[in-house]
Amino acid sequence: VQLQASGGGLVQAGDSLRLSCVASGLTFDDYSMAWFRQAPGKEREFVAQLTWNGGTMYSADSGKGRFIISGDNAKKTVDLRMDSLTPEDTADYYCEAAKGCAAPHAESYTYWGPGTLVTVSS
Repeated sequence: VQLQASGGGLVQAGDSLRLSCVASGLTFDDYSMAWFRQAPGKEREFVAQLTWNGGTMYSADSGKGRFIISGDNAKKTVDLRMDSLTPEDTADYYCEAAKGCAAPHAESYTYWGPGTLVTVSS
């Protein structure tokens, strides 16, 4: 399984970004996909997940109401739309995958790729 995230960059507070993750080496329909993030000096935290059967779940703390996760089974991609970004959203964002059901925390996810850095200036 390989996951390649992209779309990060340097933006100003209030801007939007769309992160994208391309998955390969897996049957996409069988996997839950998620975005996590890790800020400098902090632990990796859950942001959002798209479950294998099409459900979505969002963190109560990280971007709820501002972030939207979506997937395309045919393209094997999962995107994270992020609006109204704040400096607190600055982090490396990781795309992760788990076969079948997965709880919204890092221990549930088996595969991840290199992160894409999002930096939000004030």
